[in-house]
Amino acid sequence: MKKTKQLIPSVGTVAYEGPKSENPLAFKHYNPDELFDGKTMAEHMRFSIAYWHSFRGVGSDPFGPGTIVRPWESGKDAVSVALKRMDAAFEFFQKIRAPFWCFHDRDIAPEGKSLAESNRNLDKIVAHAKQLQKATGMKLLWGTANLFSNPRFMCGASTNPDAHVFAYAAAQVKKALEVTLELGGENYVFWGGREGYDTLLNTDLGREQDHLATFLQMAVDYAKAIGFKGQFLIEPKPKEPTKHQYDFDCATCIGFLGTYGLSKHFKLNIETNHATLAGHSFQHEIEVAAAASMLGSIDANSGDMLLGWDTDQFNTDTRELTLAMVSILRAGGLGSGGFNFDAKLRRASTDIDDLFYAHVGGFDAYALAFKIARRILADGKFDEYVANRYASYDSGFGADIESGKVGFKELEKLVLTKLGEPKPKSGHQEYLENLFAQYVNNGA
Repeated sequence: MKKTKQLIPSVGTVAYEGPKSENPLAFKHYNPDELFDGKTMAEHMRFSIAYWHSFRGVGSDPFGPGTIVRPWESGKDAVSVALKRMDAAFEFFQKIRAPFWCFHDRDIAPEGKSLAESNRNLDKIVAHAKQLQKATGMKLLWGTANLFSNPRFMCGASTNPDAHVFAYAAAQVKKALEVTLELGGENYVFWGGREGYDTLLNTDLGREQDHLATFLQMAVDYAKAIGFKGQFLIEPKPKEPTKHQYDFDCATCIGFLGTYGLSKHFKLNIETNHATLAGHSFQHEIEVAAAASMLGSIDANSGDMLLGWDTDQFNTDTRELTLAMVSILRAGGLGSGGFNFDAKLRRASTDIDDLFYAHVGGFDAYALAFKIARRILADGKFDEYVANRYASYDSGFGADIESGKVGFKELEKLVLTKLGEPKPKSGHQEYLENLFAQYVNNGA
């Protein structure tokens, strides 16, 4: 493939310059080549760029249209613009030194007047993406289908009361799975943008959940038929944009998948902003998924605590991210997943440099959290404290409780004849919070 003219000539490849650097376009903590346990930081972090925010985001919000205009967003037709946009995207991917990217089908290729035309458009763009991946070494972390933007999905996709819409969504996911396989995608995400309801007055909740499970099973069956061996992921999301989503949070998704016998086929793609909108912390959602062996991938962003919608901001909160990284590392990592920067520029951040600043800050924040979390786990102080706190279950009647050897009658007798009244034992929360703050404040 011939070398093309740079579309982002104002910024070069971002270098690692270390914590003392004052260069806003240099990494302070993310050194992709630094080795940890025989793997580079790039291999540990598996950072990914979200195509929809970085190259389709225009700075719009619920109260106004877009403010961001890129020079490559012009051409004789929508497909030619999409091809040029993808050239710009891969140039950015290389300069920011991210090893992965992610997309929805309608992010990368324009929707046509029919499904057949949409598929033809997608094939043209996917062929170009495949060439760019080969030329640059970029990989696809995951693909997905946009089943929420078009008005046909106003009442959902797989949960739509109209079987015609269900069928259309199935056809669209079929194609999205095929192109994800074509591009070597390591995962496929189900992002239920409108899989929920606005009022129960017109909703058969049980039937809709049955239909969602049927749809997911169809996807599992088709993936097997075409030889797609990537990991299926579900992204929990509480109320965006419907009043209630069937994939509200990690616990809801785990319960749903278990009810319908789908647990072995899916893991969870956890988004920070969705966790907080559901009333949870980011770390809580990671721990819930990890406890069920369903921790799959991360959408790396954050929300504004003073705003009530999904603002998808770049996360630079070292404390929050270190808590998350401790839980992720303790769970054994993300496997085929990664940290996808599902985050967008603010409405007034209109320069291309802002896109670089945002990702540099996000990469650095996660990299610093990774280093601090490794030190916390290596020191073992928190693990030791937790182990001691639950030590009464390691032997005697505590071990019998966990092994199922005793029941209510045996435990009642034990309390009446031997144990008596329990003595309060402090959880030392303030001490532990101070200890954690020491790690975060001292940095890597």
